Amino acid sequence: MSTIRILIADDYEGWRSQVRSLLQARPDWQVIAEAADGPETVQKAEELKPDLILLDIGLPKLNGIEAARRLRQISPNSKIMIVSMYNSPDVVQAGFSTGALGYVRKTDVKRELLPAIDAVLQGKQFVSSSLRNHQFTDTSVQKAAHPHEVQFYSDDALLLDTFARFIAAALKSGSAAIVIITESHRDGLVSRLRAQGIDVEASTQQGTYVQLDVANTLSTFMVNDMPDAARFFEVVSGLIEAAAKAAKHSRVVACGECSPLLMAEGKPDAAIRLEPLWDEVGKTLGVDILCGYALSSFHGEEAKHVFQSICAVHSAVYSQ
Repeated sequence: MSTIRILIADDYEGWRSQVRSLLQARPDWQVIAEAADGPETVQKAEELKPDLILLDIGLPKLNGIEAARRLRQISPNSKIMIVSMYNSPDVVQAGFSTGALGYVRKTDVKRELLPAIDAVLQGKQFVSSSLRNHQFTDTSVQKAAHPHEVQFYSDDALLLDTFARFIAAALKSGSAAIVIITESHRDGLVSRLRAQGIDVEASTQQGTYVQLDVANTLSTFMVNDMPDAARFFEVVSGLIEAAAKAAKHSRVVACGECSPLLMAEGKPDAAIRLEPLWDEVGKTLGVDILCGYALSSFHGEEAKHVFQSICAVHSAVYSQ
C-alpha cells in the first residue's frame, strides 16, 4: 500500500490540528508538512513535492488562489484541494480555474473531507454539498493567465504612483490603458503620467488612454446597489474592445477604483461581488487589471472577512 503524502496549508494552527486528526482515520495518508502562509506553502511544495495539498484561500502574504497557480508550475503532479470558508460561486470558480480538483467548505469538513480526498486522488472533481447547486469548471487550460492585482494603500500618493507606473508601462509598449478613477485622484494621476513622458492628450485622442469617472461608470451596471453581471460585461467588454482596436498590439490593461468606491460608500457586499466579474473579464478578454483600495476602508472585526474575500480574488496582493 503506497503512502499518500499531504501538505496542509492554513494560517490557523488549531484548524491544521483538526484536519490532522481527521486524516488519522486513513493510515496510508501521511501529513509530511504544514504551512501557515502562501510563500511557505510554495516553498515546502517545491521541496517536498507532496501528492496532495490542502489549501486555504485566506493565506497571509500570498492568497490561496495565487499560491495554487504557482503550485501548478513548481509541483505539477501535486493534486490541490481547497478547504475554505468562502461560499461565493465566483470565488469557488476562481479556485477551480487554478487547476484545483476539489473545494470543501470548512463547515462541511467533518463529513466531507475524507470522501473529497478520495475523489481528488482519483482525479475527480469534488464540490461541497452546500455548493452543488452551481456548476464549476476547470478553466486553467482554456484561458490564458492574466494578472488581477490589488494595491492596498495608506496614502493617496502611493496609489497614484502605482497606477502611473502601471499605465505608463502599458502605453509605452504600444498597449491601451483604461483607468476608472475618482475625481479627487484624476489630476494627480495625469500629472504623474506626464512626468513619465506620456502625452496624455494625444493618447486620449488616439483612444489608447481611456479615463473614466468611477461614479458614472458604476451607474451603468449597478442595479439595486449590486452589480448586474449582464450589464457589467456589456459595458466593460465594449470599452475593452474599443481600446484594443486603438492599441498597436491590441493589448489592454485596466486599473481603477470601482469596488473601492463601493467600500467607501458602505457597500462591501457589492464590492465583493464586483471583483470576480473583473477577474472573469481579465481572463476572458486577456486584460491585466490593477485595483487600489485605501487601507482606511477596512477597520473592525467585520472588515476582516471583506478584506480576505477581496484578497482571495486577486492574483497578487500588495500593501503599503
